[in-house]
Amino acid sequence: MPVFAYKALSSTGSVQTGQIDAGDRGEALRLLDRRGLQPVSLKQATGVVSAKREKTEGKPAAKPGLRSPAKPAKPTEKSGDDLAEGGQMKLKRAEVVLFTEELADMLGAGLQLEPALKAMEGRQELGSLKNVAQGIRNHVRDGMNFSLALRKVSPSFGPLYCSLAAAGEASGALDTILKRQAHYLNTLSELQSRLILAMIYPAFLVFAGLGVTVVFVTILIPQLTQLIESAPGGKLPGPIQLLVSASDHLGAYWYVYVILLIAGGLFFKAWKDNEANRPTWDRIKLTLPLAGPVISSRFYVQFLETMANLVGNGLTLLRALELSRDATQNLSLRSSLNEVIDQVGDGRALSKAMVRTGNFPPLLIDMVSVGEQTGKIDLSLRRAAERYDKELNKDLNRIMALIMPTILIVMALLIGTMAYLMINAIFQTISNLNGR
Repeated sequence: MPVFAYKALSSTGSVQTGQIDAGDRGEALRLLDRRGLQPVSLKQATGVVSAKREKTEGKPAAKPGLRSPAKPAKPTEKSGDDLAEGGQMKLKRAEVVLFTEELADMLGAGLQLEPALKAMEGRQELGSLKNVAQGIRNHVRDGMNFSLALRKVSPSFGPLYCSLAAAGEASGALDTILKRQAHYLNTLSELQSRLILAMIYPAFLVFAGLGVTVVFVTILIPQLTQLIESAPGGKLPGPIQLLVSASDHLGAYWYVYVILLIAGGLFFKAWKDNEANRPTWDRIKLTLPLAGPVISSRFYVQFLETMANLVGNGLTLLRALELSRDATQNLSLRSSLNEVIDQVGDGRALSKAMVRTGNFPPLLIDMVSVGEQTGKIDLSLRRAAERYDKELNKDLNRIMALIMPTILIVMALLIGTMAYLMINAIFQTISNLNGR
């Protein structure tokens, strides 16, 4: 086993030197960390034999046939060392938000990244996040970028999260970026909670309406049909005949429609998940009636906030655009940013490049142009982000407000139409009987 010579600082601040047996440099660093030592230098020693190896060589060989029974290994939770060596731990969204908020607060308080992660390891209330923090810290201490360490430790830190973390590292504003990301995740969770709460009553109405429809089609309309046909000269009205025929057809071939519906859903999912079709699907999402404006507004807010943080922390405009593009998941919007990057790289102003692409709203372009003229483009970008954040909230509230009346109108039309057809059929039958 290799031997490493180290020079490290203890928790009291004193300098300690010595040697340590480890399989590689990463393991040696972890062993020193467990002893409470902060390494200053660590080099592999040459011409030194491991003490463990000396003891092994000095012991007589074990007699053949005499083996101690092996104890079965107990399944244990993944530790930070396991995560650092390639294992991954899935996190809930609430845990990702908690990790982001805690780390952002510590970085904002002045701690460096590695000490902040180490401090999170000692927080008992963080639970399994302590192992995640340890795994990330081990990677960072070995020289890996924070954004890459996030990808290695947990798949719950998605591409957007890791891209924004890389932008924060490049600009020196990691704490600000993480706070923005925590705000975004909290907003997303709040939106989902609001959507679930808002859909409880409409879902109840939908199920109640479907139940009433089933009762109409399976019980009331067949009884009414028998009553009308049994009457002298009774004849079913056209709409009732159409409804009965549709009911009989669905009753006989319902399984065919279920199979077609499932097959269509699987085909659409396969088409959507195909990498070759992703640009088309991302472009279609931007044109959807209600979801399209929300996706576009969310992109403008994220793009403007990221650009404001990067430019405000000293990055060049071109590098800030590249990092903002990497943090954009929609391929259609990313292609627009590629056009902007190409034109800015050729020396054109950012506002002019946005105009030439034709994919940015005039208000956003005007605010960017004002920032270019005043020399305070980061402030203009931040004001534009705040404005579009308000617009995004308005769009979401508008959608939430439209859900309830839309469902009520649909259910009222459905049940009202059936009731009208039944009452009309009854009155027509009565009129025929009176006419005789």
